[in-house]
Amino acid sequence: MKVIMSLLFFDMAFWFYLATMILYIGYWIIKKEWLGQASTVLAIISTFAIFMMLIFRTKESGHAPFSNLYESMSFFVWIISIAYLVIEFRYKIKVVGAFVMSIAFIAMLATSMLPYRFQDIQPLNPALQSIWFELHVFSAFIGYAGFGLALGMAVMYLIKARFEESKTSHFLIDRLPPSAILDELSYKSVAWGFVFFTMGALILGAVWANKAWGTYWSWDPKETWSLITWFVYAAYLHARVTRGWRGKKAAYVAIFGFLSTVFLYWGVSFVLPGLHTYASQ
Repeated sequence: MKVIMSLLFFDMAFWFYLATMILYIGYWIIKKEWLGQASTVLAIISTFAIFMMLIFRTKESGHAPFSNLYESMSFFVWIISIAYLVIEFRYKIKVVGAFVMSIAFIAMLATSMLPYRFQDIQPLNPALQSIWFELHVFSAFIGYAGFGLALGMAVMYLIKARFEESKTSHFLIDRLPPSAILDELSYKSVAWGFVFFTMGALILGAVWANKAWGTYWSWDPKETWSLITWFVYAAYLHARVTRGWRGKKAAYVAIFGFLSTVFLYWGVSFVLPGLHTYASQ
């Protein structure tokens, strides 16, 4: 029986991410240095496993692993994992992993629950046989990862700020970074995510649409919701720079923006018919 290596590495990555999430949560609770080190090592192993899944998927299918929900969600997990590890090594705040790796595992869980037809390799839709499509998805999903990180930071900020304002203490909350740092990290995650999302979802997406369908913009549901999501994050950045929006207002917008992003990718694919229905096929 032939072993499909991409599925094997996905299964391995699934359990690695579950263990990674548990270890980071354990580190947050008991604050043992060895547990923090084990969490980081397992996060690296998990990232490598999902990377190998993407490599073998590319080899098996003959194209970049962006053609459906199963492939692109796996790519999202890989990108957000890399981004988190950069933050951990740069800022030395492992406890953030309890939240970010939870997001990564939830994404893995949602991907694993997709019907098998999403995992099966199918002939590539002619519209997807373009380098512009690959650049479009690659850049857009880096943006999604930035927004996912911002979500984790925003949730932590709201929890931490509530305890700081009430001047109450709890050992778990005390172990979170100061709210000012969480607010700044959420902003930076949105900022770089917005650049890649703008480039991928709007600019490269329009170029690909013109190559595939002969028009740069057709008000397809996915295009429309991409624009809505773009306006949400543009408003966030504008308010931050010009009006000094920080703290709770910024955190709520970051959370709302990611909910919009989730609907953009999952909701539109399943609920609203359009030119992008290939994503749910």
